[in-house]
Amino acid sequence: MLTMKDIIREGHPTLRKEAVEVTTPLSEDDIQIGKDMMEFLINSQDPEMIEKYELRSGVGLAAPQLDISKKILAVLIPSIKPGHEDEISFAQVMYNPKIISHSVQMAALSDGEGCLSVDRPVEGYVPRPQRITLEWTDINGNKQQKRFKDYEAIVLQHELDHLNGILFVDRINQKNPFDKTHLTLL
Repeated sequence: MLTMKDIIREGHPTLRKEAVEVTTPLSEDDIQIGKDMMEFLINSQDPEMIEKYELRSGVGLAAPQLDISKKILAVLIPSIKPGHEDEISFAQVMYNPKIISHSVQMAALSDGEGCLSVDRPVEGYVPRPQRITLEWTDINGNKQQKRFKDYEAIVLQHELDHLNGILFVDRINQKNPFDKTHLTLL
């Protein structure tokens, strides 16, 4: 079982490297990495597991955060619709995910972003395309394609950045971190 001790932190060189694509058909090792990552996310959203194992809550995890420089990510995104907070909006392990199109409209989370690999508070808006279309291979080896918008799109872009050696702090306007020009705040 993965815990916070398995997650590398800001300053580790693997977080700044571009990850390599995994080969298909998927190896047993790569499938297991994906399963372990999803298990961590499930545990990190369970209050009892958080307390028992001192986990930080997460909605996404990328293999480079485990010091594995491969293009694998997992997301477990809860619904943000009022009255549906206990439901999962989207859950998936993705291999070799890539954005094939995105909107020109930009959005940011009004509360900013956080990261399991960044232990310090970082304030500011993180501008990202409001809508994206992603293509990836799922854990069963099938090609998938789907459009995402708003919160889901932002979560996925945050994780995709990890596969390219980018941290969310890199995207904040250093001179004016709360500049909301041309941004829709979510």
